[in-house]
Amino acid sequence: MSSLIDIGLNLTHDSFDKDRDEVLQRATDAGMVAAILTGSTVDCSRHALDLARTKPGLLFSTSGVHPHHAVDCDESTIASLREIASAPEVVAIGECGLDFFRNYSPPETQEKWFDAQLELAVELQMPVFLHERDAHEPFARILQKHLANLPNAVVHCFTGSREAMEHYVSLGCHIGVTGWICDERRGSELQQLVKHIPLDRLLIETDAPYLLPRDIRPKPKDRRNEPVHLPHIARRIAHYMDVDFEELAATTTANARSFFRLPGHRV
Repeated sequence: MSSLIDIGLNLTHDSFDKDRDEVLQRATDAGMVAAILTGSTVDCSRHALDLARTKPGLLFSTSGVHPHHAVDCDESTIASLREIASAPEVVAIGECGLDFFRNYSPPETQEKWFDAQLELAVELQMPVFLHERDAHEPFARILQKHLANLPNAVVHCFTGSREAMEHYVSLGCHIGVTGWICDERRGSELQQLVKHIPLDRLLIETDAPYLLPRDIRPKPKDRRNEPVHLPHIARRIAHYMDVDFEELAATTTANARSFFRLPGHRV
């Protein structure tokens, strides 16, 4: 059984309130050896840290504000994220970025707080866990201001164009791929372009409880995604990349350990 790391797990989501331990047990039984819990608001980042502390060595977390919630940021936000990020279990700043598909926060507000969180990551010398949807040009422009001083950057849950992907790779970013690739409708472009992602820049994730792989059988009645599906996602990625599954598993696990500086990474 291959060892895999889920770099994007929303374990704070209330759909896991009744069975988090069972969810994690199923995932570890399937080969998950670590997971990064996503922080999407200040409160969510604190909750993710609290959960990470319950499973030392298995769970880690991020500290950040998703662009959907940028409108809720104020003068205390960055100080709060800095405090949370001081914990050893916190391994990245984010989820931060731009989302012009939904625009739940005004674009100029998203840009302001994206820039501020990148500045925090530079200050703390931490990698960044990034979100971009329908905002490639302004996202790349803001990111490029800070990239030379950032340890690492991953564009998580990538669903964009080949042009955008190649641009991010040329900038030195990693690319996170989810079960979006398992959707024969929405994921068809990703199925074609994933073979062009350098294997040493690839990271894998479930984004659970979101993005249940469309080709999972049998489908759970509640349609909740779980980290137990990470091996399925990894096998589909290996198929579309035309690489051996064991090679993909070993490489992406090593990539994640290096990227987030997790225990077990050899410098």
